[in-house]
Amino acid sequence: MEDEIEIDLRGLKCPLPVLRARKALAGLAPGGLLRLRADDPVAVIDIPHFCREAGHVLVSAEDEADATLYLIRKG
Repeated sequence: MEDEIEIDLRGLKCPLPVLRARKALAGLAPGGLLRLRADDPVAVIDIPHFCREAGHVLVSAEDEADATLYLIRKG
């Protein structure tokens, strides 16, 4: 299991960012960090909701020039 993964999901639309985040988090050890970039406007709602429901911690969500960078700690 890895401690940190970074994935670029720009260009993907709902529900793909959440599905790919779920798959990436499955490859992390508990406490591992996922860095996820997404530009889907619905992801600002879906990613935090997914984290709450799945028991992960949304550490931060920062706007970048062309996407939002989400930092998610696996629960």
